[in-house]
Amino acid sequence: MQVKERIAKLREAMGKSGLDGYLVPTADFHESEYVGAHFKARAWLSGFQGSAGTLLVEKESARLWTDGRYFIAAAQQLEGSGIELMRMGEEGVPTLEEYLEKSLPQGGALGFDGRVVNANLGEKLMRILRKKEGRLETQGDLVDEVWKDRPPLSARAAYFLEEKYAGESRVSKLARLREQMAAKGATAHVLTSLDDIAWLMNLRGDDVEYNPVVLSYALITPASAILYANRVVFSEYMVRDLERDGVTLRPYDRIYQDLKALGSEDKVLLDKGRVNYAICRTLEKVGALIDEMNPTTQMKAVKNPVELDNLRRSHLKDGVAFTHFMYWLKTQVGKMPITELSASDYLEARRREQEDFVELSFGTIAGYGEHGALMHYAATPESDAALRPEGMLLVDSGAQYMDGTTDITRTMALGPLSDEQKLHFTTVLRSMLNLMSAKFLYGCTGLSLDILARGPIWDLDLDYKCGTGHGVGFLLNVHEGPQGFRWRARPDRSEGAILEEGMVTTNEPGIYLEGRYGIRTENEMICRKGEKNEYGQFMYFEPLTYAPIDLDAVEPALLSEREKRVLNDYHAMVFDKLSPFMQGEELEWLRHYTRAI
Repeated sequence: MQVKERIAKLREAMGKSGLDGYLVPTADFHESEYVGAHFKARAWLSGFQGSAGTLLVEKESARLWTDGRYFIAAAQQLEGSGIELMRMGEEGVPTLEEYLEKSLPQGGALGFDGRVVNANLGEKLMRILRKKEGRLETQGDLVDEVWKDRPPLSARAAYFLEEKYAGESRVSKLARLREQMAAKGATAHVLTSLDDIAWLMNLRGDDVEYNPVVLSYALITPASAILYANRVVFSEYMVRDLERDGVTLRPYDRIYQDLKALGSEDKVLLDKGRVNYAICRTLEKVGALIDEMNPTTQMKAVKNPVELDNLRRSHLKDGVAFTHFMYWLKTQVGKMPITELSASDYLEARRREQEDFVELSFGTIAGYGEHGALMHYAATPESDAALRPEGMLLVDSGAQYMDGTTDITRTMALGPLSDEQKLHFTTVLRSMLNLMSAKFLYGCTGLSLDILARGPIWDLDLDYKCGTGHGVGFLLNVHEGPQGFRWRARPDRSEGAILEEGMVTTNEPGIYLEGRYGIRTENEMICRKGEKNEYGQFMYFEPLTYAPIDLDAVEPALLSEREKRVLNDYHAMVFDKLSPFMQGEELEWLRHYTRAI
């Protein structure tokens, strides 16, 4: 079936249920950013493949809301589908809730699967329907009725993350979590976000591509810990180890039954932004809901010393792999056939050679020329561009290793560049260096510091329609809260979190010119404590990414003396870290590309 036919089939199902609209978000039962094949309903219905977007199908129209990362790609992928693109945050574009308040008829009905919409949004939609004296239908999954060859729920084998990597036992993590629960007066904690559960239980799996998590829920009380998951993914020894540590394994869907047993004396801690609407409705009879960020979100964001040492090792391996790739690309382009896909494959092969490699941490973005302007471009056999010794290639990539998760972007000159391209490349570099070298007082958030990166780009009357950086997990999700770098607050994001020692955050400003080229330079950084004096505790960032920045694209005259010093110090560190792993011509190439300027 084509998109129009799929939408038509969904409208037939809506008609039978008496619905005026049906909502299909990009989510699983756990509000994950990236989802397994079973949950890619929005992509299947609309043809839009981005990782963020919400589809609303009405009787006569359909609309898809997505953010600035995907405006260009969504416009291309929705062309001819009859689905209107709603560019979130743009002037004159209503939010989903604003649109529904105007478009839904009085007494109308809206439907969605309550398991794939978070409780915050579900409650907002319920209020809209009450105003209109309408009906909200959240029990069924209409997509399941029309998607006949839908993939089943994943049930891949799970495994434990050893303490030599995690740095803390699950018993210790559960004890710390219970301390947080007690401080908030909670008698139970419902945890449904897969990365939080994986961190808490020192559990990893393969149920979401690139995200080593296990489909699961957890219910924690002062006296018990229940993990809800498919029993077949656990070995016998894993079940015994969980029981030894006070964790009971129960069937995946049993959580709804168990939550109904909670009563008016219970005070349940949960995050309505991460818990689905169906679960929240199940808890209507409890004494109180304590709607706060999961304590585990903050706990796992602050890496312990063992995790940080492991991360430094994983980034060293990743830097070696990426530098092998960069050397090959820079010396072979124009001499042999190379395309976006073959370049991606070569980089992946270099990573797979590294010790304890698990998988990529996300699909590699290798965008040549105008494809580089698509922030989350994914090359296909149809779009796969041949690389020529001219222009720039943007490569955003990363890997999962047993000792950490990596995320790096480098934009590389494949031949001579124009003055404008060098201006833009050097400006992005200045932006990245400014944030990387920041010194700031404890208490600052990403909202405080974003201007350091965005400022040089704003000076050119340019901007990038995304954040400057995000937290990164440890053998977990490549995008992790609660910290990040953004210039403005949004109610659905937590970038207001204070930057704590041990947090790992990306630094990735960019310039994207539609139809021409894109430039991004990305390093990961560890937040560290610096000097403490009468003014307070000063903080700084330790670079965690070890790979050259392409000096062929830099215009030194545009850099201040301070910026040159920061770049030269960074490159000196990169050479010191990577040179023991290079030989012959490759070593001399590395020496040249990390030279002081």
